[in-house]
Amino acid sequence: MYHISGIQQIGIGVYNVWEAWKWYRRNLGFDILVFDDIGTAKGMLPYTGGKPQDRHAILAINLQGGGGLEIWQFTTRKPEPAVFDVQIGDLGINIATIKSANVAYAYSALKSRGVAIPAGVLRDPAGKECFFLTDLYGNMLQITGSDTMFYDTGTDTGGVYGAIIGVADIDKSIGFYGTILGYDTIIYDREGRYNDFAVLPGGTGNFRRILLAHGERRKGPFCNMLGESRIELVQALDRVPNKIYENRFWGDPGFIQICYDIRGMLELKTKCEQYGTPFTADSNPEAYSSAGSVFEMGEASGHFTYIEDPDGTLIEFVETHTLPIAKKLGWCLDLKKRNSEKPLPDWMLKSLHWNRVKD
Repeated sequence: MYHISGIQQIGIGVYNVWEAWKWYRRNLGFDILVFDDIGTAKGMLPYTGGKPQDRHAILAINLQGGGGLEIWQFTTRKPEPAVFDVQIGDLGINIATIKSANVAYAYSALKSRGVAIPAGVLRDPAGKECFFLTDLYGNMLQITGSDTMFYDTGTDTGGVYGAIIGVADIDKSIGFYGTILGYDTIIYDREGRYNDFAVLPGGTGNFRRILLAHGERRKGPFCNMLGESRIELVQALDRVPNKIYENRFWGDPGFIQICYDIRGMLELKTKCEQYGTPFTADSNPEAYSSAGSVFEMGEASGHFTYIEDPDGTLIEFVETHTLPIAKKLGWCLDLKKRNSEKPLPDWMLKSLHWNRVKD
């Protein structure tokens, strides 16, 4: 049986890794650098024009809990933006959701820093407080309330709580996200026009919206830190949506993937094949029959795979093998021999605060 620890990260294609990380570090508290890796993406050929592409990638997390951000930049080709203005309901990851223990306070703090916020504090269809903002490249983010914080860092927001994903057939997508990713609980299922969406590009239209949660608590080494998550599926009902990454490469500007930390890659592979969504990329296909090799990203290592949701949105899975905890002390955690269901001690992961980067 495979286990999902939670959302490990959302990938963002950018024009400048350091510029992007500085913005996310200063404004949203992603100030712990897990890895910094310059190399060649060899395992993503179906999504990079059939040939390896050089890139620079970093993974940054916010220790208040939730997923991180994998900030990704091509280094030997010019990143290509979408040729159209992305609107809510277009196929792919529309919005990354960030959690906050106090939405109103986070709004005031970000507004005072000059962050682009199109409207004040709003409410989603469940009546929960939220607001939207854009990063320095125009990517849209939602800040929403959560009472599950891992470690008090003093920042206004936590890590990634989920995503808003545009789909063509919402009923078909519910089956995929429930069966493969465990989002088996519907918080709301609404159809109509919405005040919160009205502030977004294309948001005045008619939509069906379903917010999904996982009824079962996540398992695995990082489940306490990554925490619970939500996926909102959005279907535009009065227009034909564009595919956000149509005729573009994985890694081009925008939200390129949502990644889950898992244990039990072989069991997951079997499940995905049975469901009809086999792996489309695999960093270590030999691992299922032998020890194989591992994929290294800086000082971290593991095994990654990809599948596509019914509309081609990329879902990544990572089985982490080693993770640097205290780089200055040379402390690197080996996860291969640990109980796959048992969470790591909180004190161990909270030790990552020694890696915080302060401006």
